[in-house]
Amino acid sequence: MLFKLSWNNIRKSLKDYSIYFFTLIVGVAVFYVFNAIHSQTVMMNITKNMHEIIELMVQFLSGVSVFVAVIMGFLIIYATRFLIKRRNREFGLYMLLGMSKRQISMILFGETFLIGLISLGIGLSIGVFLSQFMSILVSHLFEADMEKFRFVFSQEACWKTILCFCIMYLIVIIFNTIMVSKYQLIDLIQSSKRSEKVRMKNPWICTAVFFISAGLLGYAYWCVTSHASGIQSSVDFYIPVVLGAASTFFIFWSLSGLVLRIMMSIRGIYYRGLNAFILRQFASKINTMVVSMTIICLMLFVTICVLSSALTMNHSLNSNVNQLAPADIQLAKHRNLDDSWLEQGLTEEEIENSRIGLIEEFQKDGFHIDKYLGDYVAYRIYATDDLTLGDTLGPDVDDPQGNMAFLQKDRAEEIMKISDYNRVAALYGNRTYSLQENEYMIIADFPSAIDLRDQALSSNRKIQVFGHTLTPKYDACQEGFTEMQSNHVNAGIILVPDDVVDEDYIEYDHIVGNYMSSDKEQAEETFKKEVREKTGTRGYIMTSRLEIMENSVGLGAMVVFIGMYLGIIFLISCAAILALKELSESADNIERYDMLRKIGTDESMILGALFKQIGIFFLFPLSLACIHSYFGIQFCNYLLETLGNEKILQSILETAGIIVLVYGGYFLITYLCSKNMIQKK
Repeated sequence: MLFKLSWNNIRKSLKDYSIYFFTLIVGVAVFYVFNAIHSQTVMMNITKNMHEIIELMVQFLSGVSVFVAVIMGFLIIYATRFLIKRRNREFGLYMLLGMSKRQISMILFGETFLIGLISLGIGLSIGVFLSQFMSILVSHLFEADMEKFRFVFSQEACWKTILCFCIMYLIVIIFNTIMVSKYQLIDLIQSSKRSEKVRMKNPWICTAVFFISAGLLGYAYWCVTSHASGIQSSVDFYIPVVLGAASTFFIFWSLSGLVLRIMMSIRGIYYRGLNAFILRQFASKINTMVVSMTIICLMLFVTICVLSSALTMNHSLNSNVNQLAPADIQLAKHRNLDDSWLEQGLTEEEIENSRIGLIEEFQKDGFHIDKYLGDYVAYRIYATDDLTLGDTLGPDVDDPQGNMAFLQKDRAEEIMKISDYNRVAALYGNRTYSLQENEYMIIADFPSAIDLRDQALSSNRKIQVFGHTLTPKYDACQEGFTEMQSNHVNAGIILVPDDVVDEDYIEYDHIVGNYMSSDKEQAEETFKKEVREKTGTRGYIMTSRLEIMENSVGLGAMVVFIGMYLGIIFLISCAAILALKELSESADNIERYDMLRKIGTDESMILGALFKQIGIFFLFPLSLACIHSYFGIQFCNYLLETLGNEKILQSILETAGIIVLVYGGYFLITYLCSKNMIQKK
């Protein structure tokens, strides 16, 4: 009998609370899809390095899944609380008919069990289907061969999903039992006649709190934008975070007491149509949801920043491969090492070998680089303690961001012959330059360093290089680099005429070139094998385009997957909480909407008021989250400066599209469900 009652209750509630079921199903599907990635990549034909990256990504996703499970658990408990509250009168009726609290608990147990079973079944089915499309996305990101593609069902992901959601529902059952044990018959019967009171807070206190909070929030914004470089420790980072979170809470607290008073003072708006009804309903809700609104706002803020930064990072890494790794292989060797390197683990032989060039050492070992590289360039980097970054910039450079300390003002500048650079630039397909005998120029691609150097160059800053006085040819840095990297790290290389350099101050030897063979993977494997066999490992640093590409693609994919995973779960959680609160309010306000009909209010006005009320409720936390995100994205770009910010606008638009799809979808479903509720009578 109790089971039949539970089943009938679910059938009756399915239409009104479809958002609850929809959220559970989506949560199960998303959880399965992201935990099944490892099973989907096993069949792909990818390199060993890619497999290692995927293993690392899976470990990260497993850790994130624990956090996601906790978030989903809180969401289910929160949703259950509202659903039970919606049925207070029903439970009161059961108790009037003689049903015990234990029997009511059994009804809720049956409902929770059936809801969990249905949600798991449908969610897993959808997850298995969607995971096949995820396989295509994974193969695209990792540039994998899909010839072996087949339908994949991940037993590990399935069992992990079932286990996590069974634990969640067990906690929900315990929570429901505790709630039922606290029921009082009079409270259940009278619940629909009580409404949340609109607490009219002192407007002067609210105004003072609002402006103080806005000022503290502005300071937090300044810390993470204009003073971003001043964040040197975890304490410096936590201060603006704590200030931002606390300010958000007090802004919502103060606005909950000010919004209604402000709108009531604007009589032309307040008394127009059903605005008075809309605003009082809205004020009633936010008065009791200050904490929830704060959490939702901060979660939306994190979602926007994480998603946009992850997408920007992925775009930048993929773009950097073609731009910053234009050759097949690069080797580097530290020259002229002194005996202090013995303390760092180098041998006397390695220190002695640093006295000769890289090509000379290869020839001594019987390794002929011409046998493997079709075209290559050997070049040198020079350095002297007589020319540091501080000497190049001079005393008059304005450094509000504190980047000079970050770039190490006392470090020796890197110096390069103009002819060497032109040969490297020609190999890379970049622009070449010419210099007069008394000129110098600087190439760089690291934004913070460029800003500082441009100030010095624009003031015609002269420098002393190996006894020569040189003046800048250009009043700004020219974009360029020599070492292949996955990101923009060239803080500046000074190019000088060939006759200026002193060969006694060689700092690094470099070789960069392209393989003869068109089969790059095989050529690289052979080349590295020969280098190891004939020269051993004597401090050479080898960097290849394939390695950079694999690391960039792998890191970009990992960031995107983690960002999407967290972003979607956060969005679902925020939207579901707002939707369930609004649905609960709509159910409680059925009599109020009937009263509006009785006094002659047109149905279109009622539905318009409902639409506006739900729209304001959803936009309220999103608006402040967007303001937070404007400054948060700037801070994220500062942190990701070396990676570049390619297609940042595209990433923001993609993030906005995801928010509109998920958040806007929940808003639309909430309106339709609420509309169905208030039209019942």
